[in-house]
Amino acid sequence: MKIAVIGAGAIGSVIGGLLSKAGEDVTLIGRKSHVDAINRNGLLLDGASGKVIIQVKAAEDLDFKPDLVLLAVKTQDVEVSVMKIQPYLSGVLVVTMQNGVRSDDLVAGVLGKENIISSVVFFNSSFLEPGRVLFSTPFGKTALLIGEPFDTSGHRLQSLSALLNKALPTDISEDIRGAHWTKLLWNLNTAVPAVTGLPMQEGNQYPQIRELNINLMKEGLETIKLAGIKTAEIPGMPLSLIEVMVKMPLPDASAIMKDSIKSLGELSILGSILQSIKRGKSTEIDYMNGEIVNLGKKKKRGIPTPVNSLIVELVHQVETTGKFLTPEELNQRFSR
Repeated sequence: MKIAVIGAGAIGSVIGGLLSKAGEDVTLIGRKSHVDAINRNGLLLDGASGKVIIQVKAAEDLDFKPDLVLLAVKTQDVEVSVMKIQPYLSGVLVVTMQNGVRSDDLVAGVLGKENIISSVVFFNSSFLEPGRVLFSTPFGKTALLIGEPFDTSGHRLQSLSALLNKALPTDISEDIRGAHWTKLLWNLNTAVPAVTGLPMQEGNQYPQIRELNINLMKEGLETIKLAGIKTAEIPGMPLSLIEVMVKMPLPDASAIMKDSIKSLGELSILGSILQSIKRGKSTEIDYMNGEIVNLGKKKKRGIPTPVNSLIVELVHQVETTGKFLTPEELNQRFSR
């Protein structure tokens, strides 16, 4: 089986690299600097279990018809990327690997629904420099969750799960769309590092940031419930924990939040939005916290989303100016 990883940044490089290490025929499609470094020195994956150099094929463009595509570009790049490689995708299974809830429909708008599998990614990874990616996986836990976003029948999830398990622990979801909404609620917090420039573990040492994270999730949860959106439980990120925290007094919920961040391990988690800012790229904030804002606007009477609306505004401000806010400055903006 020929596997093409489209958008071989942090996530795509880890999955593609580990599949190649397991003996699969993988080609990473990515940026020139990354591709050149891999072709010259191999792909360096740096994780809690140590460093490994993997000799994996890499190219700037797809020029062959693969048997499987792992689509790992950011949501804002999905349509352009898929249209570019569309001539090679007839009858090819495409696995979406984006944050947020939009990518399956965006891909289906170009390719149709039949050959799309959706996934939720749970492991953390950071693009350190061309040819080098840092990652950590939950020990003994699910790193990937796959499912049918359009209720396609058949047994292809079993064979795909067996393949991906060669790289990372992979499970099957009966409600992958609901799983994406639950993951989105947890991902609302990744906007905060993008505004402060601080890794998640460092930022969560500040009580005001922990309380902001709780308010982001509280507003998000209330919005999707009022909109009638269905969620689903996902491994290691229980929706029930969010539901408990948002009902607590903020100081109590803040303490739980502090402990939950400690469980993420020693790898500094920047989040995908901050990583994009550090590379001078546009972010996926409009498909993350912006999804909650848009959902609130769609209701006839409107659902107020002031917390997520402001964090979206601040992320776009950092994108434009390149200037981060201190935790104190961030707190002042939300106290007005």
